[in-house]
Amino acid sequence: MRKIGLPAIMGVLLLLFSQSCSEKIEPGTTPKNPGPAVAAPVMEIHQADQPIVYEAVGTVKAKLSATVSSKLMGVIQRFNVKEGDQVKKEDLLVVLDDRQVVAQLDQALAALAAAQKAETGAISARSAAEAGAQQARLSYARNKKMLAGGAITQEAFEAVDAQYKQAQASLAQAEAMVEAARSRVSQARAAVESAQVARKDAEVLAPFDGEVTAKMADAGALAAPGTPLLTLEREGGYRVDVVVPETYIRAVHTGQAVKVRIPAIQALDIDGTVDVIVPAGDQGSRTFVVQVGVPSMEALRSGMFARVPLTIGQQQMLRIPSSAVVRQGQLTGVFIVDDKNIAHFRLIRTGRQFTDQVEVISGITDGTRLVTAPPVQLTNGSAVEFAK
Repeated sequence: MRKIGLPAIMGVLLLLFSQSCSEKIEPGTTPKNPGPAVAAPVMEIHQADQPIVYEAVGTVKAKLSATVSSKLMGVIQRFNVKEGDQVKKEDLLVVLDDRQVVAQLDQALAALAAAQKAETGAISARSAAEAGAQQARLSYARNKKMLAGGAITQEAFEAVDAQYKQAQASLAQAEAMVEAARSRVSQARAAVESAQVARKDAEVLAPFDGEVTAKMADAGALAAPGTPLLTLEREGGYRVDVVVPETYIRAVHTGQAVKVRIPAIQALDIDGTVDVIVPAGDQGSRTFVVQVGVPSMEALRSGMFARVPLTIGQQQMLRIPSSAVVRQGQLTGVFIVDDKNIAHFRLIRTGRQFTDQVEVISGITDGTRLVTAPPVQLTNGSAVEFAK
């Protein structure tokens, strides 16, 4: 875009004062001697359906990230990693003081040994009860025959019958004691397994291959279950979370191809795809989060600012090349060409700026011919020779 001098501006203002804002150029407003023709590129502009674009803003995030937390109560002894370190799955990240869990494990092992001894004693008692019950059963059968043959009295048989029933009750009691002992052994064994798991939890391991992006505690601090220790991000995958107002959310759909702009890396537009539209909106801002997947790039980092233009509709719009606009202070205009190929400076009001075009709100209409790149020697009233 080029600037025009003060005399030309004054001439334009006088011209606008003497004519209406229509495209019609009244007679006598063109100098009688326009001078030699100036070669300049000219094009006829027309309104066209143009996309309405909303530029959503958002943040670059890793596709997979995890906050590594403590699973037990203990003092943090040491960190084996720091921010920026690359780790592999099952790498040792943090070591907690395990003296308490070791003591719990020893206590559980002792309880298991005692329960196992009690189980052995209950089994021995049951074996003795089974032998007594077998003997009482044989005596009962033998004395029952003798009672039928009249060899013993009823009183003697009743004594044998009582011994038989007592032996059966002792056997049932012994079997119940064995079951109770086995249950205590199972409980003790579960306590041992729990203590062993807790002892393993004293060493915090990496859940996957990735990069340490944040360290949220220090050695010597007391960690409780759920205390965040580190944040890990898996390498090779990022997304952009953008915020879209509820007014425009219906124009966005999964699988939609979009362009992502990240000013920090000053790269060309990145091809992205709408992967997820979070169905629940924020009640305070009345916005929805849209997750846009982007390809892996070495320069991408979590937390970077991003812009994602979203097409939300169509409208009739008049666009002209940005190179056609001439600015001088507060004045913005273009050179239009009449049917006699004479250039006239026309004030315009511009709107949104696009890559190499600008929207015209007022000042010119559909079908106007204008100079797309005004040369320095072009002035109001110059004859124009069309150039490519």
